[in-house]
Amino acid sequence: MFVLLSVYVAGKSVGIVTTTRVQHATPAATYAHSASRKWYSDADMPDVAKKDNCTDIASQLIKNIDIDVIIGGGRKYMTPRGTKDPEYPGDIFSWGTRRDGRNLIQEWQSMKTGKVAHYVWNKTDFDAVDPEVTDYLMALFEPGDLRYEVERDPSMDPSIVETTEKAIRILQKNPKGFFLLVEGGRIDQAHHASRAYMALHEAVAFDDAIAKGLNLTKEEETLTIVTADHSHPLTFNGFPFRGQSILGKSPLWGTDFLPYTTLMYGNGPGHKIIDGKRPDIRNVTTKDKDYVQLSAAPLDSTTHSGEDVALLARGPMAHLFSGVQEQNYIAHAMGYAGCVGADMRHCQGETIPPVNPPNRSWAVQPSVALFSSLLSLLLALT
Repeated sequence: MFVLLSVYVAGKSVGIVTTTRVQHATPAATYAHSASRKWYSDADMPDVAKKDNCTDIASQLIKNIDIDVIIGGGRKYMTPRGTKDPEYPGDIFSWGTRRDGRNLIQEWQSMKTGKVAHYVWNKTDFDAVDPEVTDYLMALFEPGDLRYEVERDPSMDPSIVETTEKAIRILQKNPKGFFLLVEGGRIDQAHHASRAYMALHEAVAFDDAIAKGLNLTKEEETLTIVTADHSHPLTFNGFPFRGQSILGKSPLWGTDFLPYTTLMYGNGPGHKIIDGKRPDIRNVTTKDKDYVQLSAAPLDSTTHSGEDVALLARGPMAHLFSGVQEQNYIAHAMGYAGCVGADMRHCQGETIPPVNPPNRSWAVQPSVALFSSLLSLLLALT
């Protein structure tokens, strides 16, 4: 929340784009304080927390920071309990969950009086939003998380490329710059389910969103960061033939005379030992989108793993992100690069530290932009 709040105070525009619900862990970390990542609405909170004046994440979304662009899923956490979903009116699990009777979507709209603010929940209305004249956009395309890319209905839900483009075009009108977080959050969820097919297609979609962001911004004034918050125990096995599908089977079999897939997980729901033997997958289509990869240890959900993850940076001050860094360093380096904070000498052309550094106004700053993540892609533009 440090970077987003500081950027907002600096007069830059801010935005959040995700393929999960907008109240999920990564986007929520930019605007909310919560004892539990699962307090999506007040219905998810224990009574003792409410008595201590704790608030749910959805309510903090519209209260804590004035976010210009909010795109993702999570409709049901914004409306009163029993409110029928506009897309799935017959599905009670898609209806509103709030017990306090608040309609946060309507509250958000009333807070934008005098501004051009749009709330949309389908692609038709989303496409009709003109970024050149739009001040605020809230787009919630599903009751919960968005659909996986390969299962997405392109007539109802836009792709992460389309949502990223719309967000940038709205935010980049601010002459002071902007900060945008774009999260390919369903990559993580597919890995937890040991569905490598889904995870890889989500990663490709995320990569396309990064390319779109780079095309819409200028490298000399935009710091683009791409990273992940963690990895998963996904293993590349054996010696597959050149040109063989990564989702296929290794041409080498195990000593039990059974084939195995090139991709496997260290743990997860794919652990299947029957009568002391691995399953025979010779006649199984491992390239199917619903195929669950084999795993070494049984778990309902694949865990995270502990190795360092890559962080790639391009643009002004990209050199600050070389080498091995602790995760808490990233936010401070982004703030410095974006001319946000106490020390802005590099933004004003000063090379020699003054004897008595003056108090600097938030107004004297060039703008820079930021992108970040497999679970977060942060854009801050000048």
